[in-house]
Amino acid sequence: MRRRGRRPPFPPDRISVLIGFFAVFAVVVVLRLVQLQVFQHGHYEALAIDQHQIAGELLPTRGEIYVRDRFSGGTLFPLATNRTYHLLYAVPKDVENPQVTARSLAPLLDADEATIFDRLNKPGDIYEPLQHGMTDEQQSAVEALGLKGIAFQDEELRYYPEGTIGSHVLGFVGYVGDERKGRYGIEEEFDAALAGKPGSVITERDAAGREIPIADRVLERPEHGADIVLTIDRTIQYEACGKLDAWVKTHGAASGSLIILDPKTGAVLASCGAPDFDPNHYGDVADINTFANPVVFAAYEPGSVFKPITMAAALDLGRVTPQTTYEDTGAVEIGKFTIKNSDLKSYGVQTMAAVLEKSLNTGAIFAGREVGDQAFLEYVKAFGFGLQTDVELPGEHAGNLSTIELQREIYTATASYGQGITVTPIQLAAAYGAIANGGKLMKPYLVESLIPAGGERLDTQPTVVRQVISPRTASTLSAMLVNVVENGHGWRAGVPGYFVGGKTGTAQIPAKDKRGYEPDAAIGSFAGFAPASNPKFVMVVRVDRPKDVQFAENSAAPLFGQIAEFLLHYLEVPPTRTTSD
Repeated sequence: MRRRGRRPPFPPDRISVLIGFFAVFAVVVVLRLVQLQVFQHGHYEALAIDQHQIAGELLPTRGEIYVRDRFSGGTLFPLATNRTYHLLYAVPKDVENPQVTARSLAPLLDADEATIFDRLNKPGDIYEPLQHGMTDEQQSAVEALGLKGIAFQDEELRYYPEGTIGSHVLGFVGYVGDERKGRYGIEEEFDAALAGKPGSVITERDAAGREIPIADRVLERPEHGADIVLTIDRTIQYEACGKLDAWVKTHGAASGSLIILDPKTGAVLASCGAPDFDPNHYGDVADINTFANPVVFAAYEPGSVFKPITMAAALDLGRVTPQTTYEDTGAVEIGKFTIKNSDLKSYGVQTMAAVLEKSLNTGAIFAGREVGDQAFLEYVKAFGFGLQTDVELPGEHAGNLSTIELQREIYTATASYGQGITVTPIQLAAAYGAIANGGKLMKPYLVESLIPAGGERLDTQPTVVRQVISPRTASTLSAMLVNVVENGHGWRAGVPGYFVGGKTGTAQIPAKDKRGYEPDAAIGSFAGFAPASNPKFVMVVRVDRPKDVQFAENSAAPLFGQIAEFLLHYLEVPPTRTTSD
């Protein structure tokens, strides 16, 4: 019998290959384990947690915005608050007939039938929002249809109980992408403080995805938004804005604006623009420029309301007195340019007091020359022109002083009577406030207090920006501005029983597509304060492109007078003269 021989051993090279293969395999396994357990640990831990935990965001409540009035006894009135509305949404996979459902919903929603159908006609989709901000009545009307796949959930949205009043100050809360944020006004400027910070809750769930009631929870409470109290007086705002709106409509003006400050503190008592808007329905506004606050945004050539600024510089430097005279020939030649008085008349020998009373361009040029180009620019800047006031509103325009920064005689001359430079109503109000406040320029402010949820109240303190002119200069100029109302173009701004100081300004409007100015178009302004001996308010009124009147004495001055009369009575300022004076 033949014996079976033994199998020959593996060749050494084959053994080496096998050993190498298993070594590489082991290295790959180890590296993969390191990748999973070390480098991707967080990812897979999150996946595991997601299988067993429920995480939810806890939304904060947005802070409210309040105002008061002088007779409220401390009571605050909300201008911006929160209200529970309803979000209408669809579960398209549960909608039986998208076409019929869309046709039924269309009369009750803001979207048309085709748009609704496109949102519903998505088989397998489990969520499609249809309309935010629906009222209880709208919800009931939809629910009465008994449509399958249509449901509601509550949502807290912004509500403005005063409607249009204060809209330019407030702004609104709207969508930026999928996020609701403050837009324009205080809502935008203080969005982070008002919005607060969201919290979260994490809890365990069972295999079916349901919350386990007895499981531990990790809770991070939301930080609710801060409340804001404005310096706005509710009654003054209501009366002033109502009168402005009516005045703009009466005169067929394109727009108008006004601002009222406390000259001693800089607190804004009222700020209005016309046309305004209802922040509850901001989506109805066709022109987004309507949202911009004209008091801080709409810079313009001020015209003769700027002449007191020129006179202030000349008086403060001692270059003129109210009795200083010059010869008015009706025109001034500067190089190839001829500048005339607005009425094209000449008045002969005139005092500086008469320059303001009669609003003489030639007299403003005389005073500007006495000051000099460099000093004139310095005083203009000292009054706050060419700089933002930093009032708590977005989009503030600094105005434009580029012409007088060139230090050429022609530009100083035109700027002396308010042409060739641009300013904003809030800058004018602050500057006139300095004249009314003994020469001290105060920083305008809108926020009286910021009250964090559970935190310490933060109150705004009045801020002196600088002493622009001496108290003596301010007193002298105030008396000259009283004469403007008593004897000059500003007489329609007067209030029986009181001394009112102020100045008119009729400004030309630069042409957009060519050099020069638009024909037969103007902006009328009146800036002033009362009572002159101890001013309780300073106010600037602006009326853009009135159709039936040409000069500010007929457009802005009478409106100033109406509102000033209301203010003096509302603030309980006793008369300082008999009505027969």
